[in-house]
Amino acid sequence: MRLVRLRAPGGLGNLDLVEEDPPQPGPGEVLVRIRACALNLRDDFAVHGKTPFADGRVPLSDGAGEVIAVGGDVDAFKPGDSVVSVFYPWWLDGDMTPSTRRDIPGESFDGFASEYVCMPAHAFTRAPAGYTHVEAATLTCTGVTAWRGLVVCGKVKPGDTVLVLGTGSVSLFALQFAKAAGARVIATSSDERKLERLKRLGADTVINYNSVPDWGQKVRDLTDGRGVDHVIEVGGPATLAQSIKACRTGGHIALIGVLTGFAAEVSIPALFSNQIRISGISIGSRADQEDMIRAIEAIRLKPVVDRHFPLQDIATAFAHYESQKHFGKVCLEV
Repeated sequence: MRLVRLRAPGGLGNLDLVEEDPPQPGPGEVLVRIRACALNLRDDFAVHGKTPFADGRVPLSDGAGEVIAVGGDVDAFKPGDSVVSVFYPWWLDGDMTPSTRRDIPGESFDGFASEYVCMPAHAFTRAPAGYTHVEAATLTCTGVTAWRGLVVCGKVKPGDTVLVLGTGSVSLFALQFAKAAGARVIATSSDERKLERLKRLGADTVINYNSVPDWGQKVRDLTDGRGVDHVIEVGGPATLAQSIKACRTGGHIALIGVLTGFAAEVSIPALFSNQIRISGISIGSRADQEDMIRAIEAIRLKPVVDRHFPLQDIATAFAHYESQKHFGKVCLEV
């Protein structure tokens, strides 16, 4: 089988395509023929050695394909089933604990940039009916993150107003989930072409944050001074203050991203005096993913895919991802 191994110290030039024997499933395991993978920011960090990794690690946390064989004691899947990976294989349900967040594919153990993988059955869920493998591969990280931030923790409801920042895949999924829930969506970008695409995807109002630096106040103006019910906060230090300004009294901020850094000054009085609730979102549980997939099938949501590359062009795929010219997921076909 073909697979990619990342050699120390990392970098796109150290992604090696190699041939190895395929694994065989043991008790409780499934053998999956991976057909597609998706790229995420944390994969980019890992590939460039910004997070620790073992020499020779197989990268990528998101994979989809079909079950080829099952080991003993596996009754959740059968050969031929279409499946998609789970980000935290040991976080099955409920709240995250230190023990359930201990293993992440592509970081603490080999990921999905491989034609075949053998993992415990609970490392997968079924894929949505009617999805291609490329579409299914988009769900593991960004889809579940948007779902947990907006639906599980945010409890979005019809009539709410949701602010999504930028055009990353978490924001695009959140936009789609919000519209399906009957919410109004305000979206931001610095690219006029992307703003037009956001409107075509369903955004009710868009703001160019380069033209309107005080976009938090603009959001309040657009909501008659009330502010939004939910903010999908993916920017981090450079955007958090504006997100707080945009949020209504008693509103909710799903704190997800670190696109602008890892530390920020926060106005504590602005939070407690307005009773703003902040939820730290780190993907979600296997049960969250299963709930999301049932919803996706009910509302017939389709993910936004920018481009997909063959496995051997994984370095080119990462270069395209890093260019920030994409709109939607960058994927690999395996």
